[in-house]
Amino acid sequence: MGMAYCLEHMHQLNPPIAHNNLSSSDISLTEDYASKIADFTFSNNIIATEMELSSKKLPDLPLACLENNVYNFGVLLFEMVTGRLPYSVDNVSLEDWASDYLRGYQPLKEMIDPTLDSFDEEKLERIGEVIQSCVHRDPKRRPTMRNVTARLREITALTPDAAIPKLSPLWWAELEILSTEAS
Repeated sequence: MGMAYCLEHMHQLNPPIAHNNLSSSDISLTEDYASKIADFTFSNNIIATEMELSSKKLPDLPLACLENNVYNFGVLLFEMVTGRLPYSVDNVSLEDWASDYLRGYQPLKEMIDPTLDSFDEEKLERIGEVIQSCVHRDPKRRPTMRNVTARLREITALTPDAAIPKLSPLWWAELEILSTEAS
């Protein structure tokens, strides 16, 4: 949920900011298992500075970048549910391995991470629906991160406050540095 809230926030900025290549290697966990997205490339900020210097209008972020973030987020959700890394199944991509599920031929519960002791099948199926909508072949039919976050919040009941790390002194130090730099 922390990733979803972060991406939703970034996509709601004016202009929106998209993560250029969101993948599991860009996600870190704090001591209390809250997620943090790293490795941002702020190409929009560079473009904005150049455009301001030349007195031209800032171009909007291509919708494709936001749609790619939604797709990549869906892949991350699938990785978490299945416990699989992108290329960990006999050197076959996660998407190829999951193609039966993605086409609707295999239930998600048959692909669940075998180390999970228990899970709520109804919630899993609902999360599976979110995953499938995020990785839809037609980027125009993918939901926005705002919609993804709302659907996941209905399923998990995790509020933004619950997704914020509470125990990590490093997290709070980073926030302090960022707020000082912003002012």
